[in-house]
Amino acid sequence: MALNDSIREMLAMIELEMRRLKHDRTEIYTRAVQPILWLAVYGTVMSHVRDIPTNGIPYIDYITPGVLLQSTIFVSVFYGLTIVWERETGILKRLLVAPASRYATVIGRAIASGVRAVVQALIIFPVAILLGVKFIANPFYIIAAFMMLFMISGGFAALSILVASLMKTRERFMGIGQAMIMPLFFASNALYPIKLMPPFLQSIAFVNPLTYAVDAVRGLMISGEVASIGEDFLAVIIFDIVIFVIASISFRRIIE
Repeated sequence: MALNDSIREMLAMIELEMRRLKHDRTEIYTRAVQPILWLAVYGTVMSHVRDIPTNGIPYIDYITPGVLLQSTIFVSVFYGLTIVWERETGILKRLLVAPASRYATVIGRAIASGVRAVVQALIIFPVAILLGVKFIANPFYIIAAFMMLFMISGGFAALSILVASLMKTRERFMGIGQAMIMPLFFASNALYPIKLMPPFLQSIAFVNPLTYAVDAVRGLMISGEVASIGEDFLAVIIFDIVIFVIASISFRRIIE
């Protein structure tokens, strides 16, 4: 019975997110502006810089996976704002007395955020094609790449829930969210190879889950180098499991 309740709650959260997207698409469109500018402006300008080794891949193609992931984790990291708002309005108190477990609540919300993030990426994807980005024409690779986008977005949504359990106001949460996104983005292989970084940043990139997600999406969508795909997916799965467990344990602090 408890398992059925948990599954039902997770499905309900996904359905709720889809209804939100259906009735209010403005947020998705406005959040797509920044990654599109990254591609159209930064990618185009930096394509003329020859000092960045990209193994023969055009620079705008090289950064596209990183930009896709940046846009999706941006959605996921700020998903916790919804949690803070629900705590302030008392919705979470009613949610936490439901028979479903805390793990189901966290995982359900993380999956819902992953759905939103994939929709965000589906908006940017055709824009990248219009800008001249050449994706590998393999539907299985593209599906696997979007699966990676979904998985890493779920993990960062759980991280957002963890932060929301520790922050008492939306203003503090916004500050922490901004402080998480950009350092993780720049301390990864999203914009340049890791070998160009100083040793200290290379150490951070090694434990940064975004590095493995970018590597997988770039291999599946752009370069076709899929030798390390298994390791990339394993690293992201471990990240997801660890952060799901920690966020679930910390979840009840949200109403304290």
